[in-house]
Amino acid sequence: MSGSILGTTKILGVMGFPVSHSLSPVMHNAAIAAMGQDYVYVPLPIPVVELPVAIAGLKAIQSVQGFNLTIPHKVEVIPLLDEVLPIAKAVGAVNTVKRVGEQWVGTNTDVAGFLEPLKKLNSDWEKMPALILGSGGAAKAVVAACLELGCSVIHVVGRDPRKMKKFHGAMTSQLHDYNLRVHPWASIPHLLEVAGIVINATPIGMASDPNTPISELEMNLLPDHAIVYDLIYTPRPTKFLQIAATRGLKVIDGLEMLINQGAIGLEFWLDQPVPIEIMRQALLQHLAYSK
Repeated sequence: MSGSILGTTKILGVMGFPVSHSLSPVMHNAAIAAMGQDYVYVPLPIPVVELPVAIAGLKAIQSVQGFNLTIPHKVEVIPLLDEVLPIAKAVGAVNTVKRVGEQWVGTNTDVAGFLEPLKKLNSDWEKMPALILGSGGAAKAVVAACLELGCSVIHVVGRDPRKMKKFHGAMTSQLHDYNLRVHPWASIPHLLEVAGIVINATPIGMASDPNTPISELEMNLLPDHAIVYDLIYTPRPTKFLQIAATRGLKVIDGLEMLINQGAIGLEFWLDQPVPIEIMRQALLQHLAYSK
């Protein structure tokens, strides 16, 4: 925010449950202050059962100009919005909502945010099969991103067969692509042997969770050229990435995705370029002081 909170201050926020771990307020408020905007960005902890009430209630608060969505709201929010932009329709998940007049308009900035660090790599993506762990809203964005990269085949694993069948049907219909394969969680060891990039799109290993979606023994099954990408950014690094780094694999954490999708979202709200480097430095300083 630009200074004191006034009667004119507009509100942005991040909606999730839990949401106390979110670093979005750190980077957004740093950028808002640097831009001199009369805004403030706050956490909005909202249980799933309260989501419809929250969406309606926030619309009634005229100072609320938009919000992000994180676990577990990215899919559930869609029928509650007045308009969903094409990218979010294609992905089937919304992570950013903007007030336009008296309407809530949803979009998805996760796809572009996820791709940004991968664009800097010199990889032949057609020879890099993707393995995505999880089938929630974040996984949907990752599937779309891997298609954009040009991955020849995309494997998604999950624990619930009915959910996986629904995920496959929705994604192939929305994206009009049939290079997507879904598998039970037990298929992970077999799929690791051929994977070029592995993405953790589950909350396993987040915050104080000591678990990891892939064991050290399973990580050894990956080819030496494989890339391991964790969408989680706290702790940094996650145990998942620690195991991969010990193995000598290229690792990417969720911080760059967080920064890039956040910058795209803030630009969507404010309709002007935002200082992404200030957002990055604010996060790095916060993480350094938090250790």
